[in-house]
Amino acid sequence: QVQLVESGGGLVQAGGSLRLSCAASRSFFRINGMGWYRQAPGKQRELVATITSGGSTNCADSVKGRFTISRDNAKNTVYLQMNSLKPEDTAVYYCKADALATSWSISREYWGQGTQVTVSS
Repeated sequence: QVQLVESGGGLVQAGGSLRLSCAASRSFFRINGMGWYRQAPGKQRELVATITSGGSTNCADSVKGRFTISRDNAKNTVYLQMNSLKPEDTAVYYCKADALATSWSISREYWGQGTQVTVSS
């Protein structure tokens, strides 16, 4: 059962830009933190950027100044604007949400299926 749906990945040349989107495919009682993670071939999944429900952000040093995370709480959607892309940014990008399904649920993690980003040199 898909809970989060990512879009916007693709192939881009180094120096180019992409914008990823991640929307909840179902309703949640409340979504707390949201974030983007990535996994390159042969590597562990790593944090890219996170954003709280209040809009506070955090991002990995490797993407600071190039990537921007934002969210639209009314649409339960999180975005990742990626500029000045480098070949080392090539990975499958996943979004994650910490959310409560109902008012009596505990918070748990929900993950998207991933979207491929490939940056050519």
